Amino acid sequence: MTAIRRYLPGWLSSYAALYILFLYLPVIFLPIFSINTAATPKFPLSGVTLHWYEDLPRTPALIDATWNSLIVGVSASILSTVLGILAARSITRYRYPGRRTINGLIMAPLVLPEVIVAISMLLVMLQLGLSLSLFTVVLGHVLVCIPYSMTVLTSGFEGFDRSLEEASADLGESAFGTFRRVTLPMVAPAIISSLLVCFTISLDEFIIAFFLTGTEATLPIYIWGQLRFAAKLPGVLALGTLLLFASFLLMTIAEILRRRAARRTQTEGGLYA
Repeated sequence: MTAIRRYLPGWLSSYAALYILFLYLPVIFLPIFSINTAATPKFPLSGVTLHWYEDLPRTPALIDATWNSLIVGVSASILSTVLGILAARSITRYRYPGRRTINGLIMAPLVLPEVIVAISMLLVMLQLGLSLSLFTVVLGHVLVCIPYSMTVLTSGFEGFDRSLEEASADLGESAFGTFRRVTLPMVAPAIISSLLVCFTISLDEFIIAFFLTGTEATLPIYIWGQLRFAAKLPGVLALGTLLLFASFLLMTIAEILRRRAARRTQTEGGLYA
């Protein structure tokens, strides 16, 4: 038993390294092939060039798709975070019948097949008489982003010391004023983290946008359309590389802010204050 405990950390480290290699090795090829002079992604590389990146700003359809994705991403992240704040506050602050059930229903899109969610959303939109547009895409992305927002914001609200709100109320502040002046500043890093996470998910989301978009394509839809043409593949690889690095950057910032929010609620009136 002692020998097993001695070698177990080494085996776990090796397993983790192999798992990460298997998961991210295909992603590493994306930036490598994006600087290849040849249009065909293969080894050895024909040469190194940034020509494909230089052509991206000269494509009007790409610029339009980028603006559409930014509009959808910002709108979905703001709406998801606002709804997530209300839901996380309710679940962490109050006790009422059906709280666990409601929480489970909010988190359901995480485990449901996304194509089923997309088809269901499409049927609902058509039954309501809504024409497919960026607005319907925003509604679909809000449904998908709320569980992620809830996950981030719940960790920010859980360690919050209620005595701070009670002290604010004792000083004559209203419930809304206490929430605005005391609660929100304490969980501000979690809110910013939620905004970044939701924006990243909306920016990369394809299936919901594929079913709910109309004539205004988002970036994932634009990339899907370009893959039909072999000559467009290098530009798609360059664009995919930029989206990859942008997603990693936003998620890293979001995780840093989430951890800062967790430490803040523990050290500034949290569980261990």
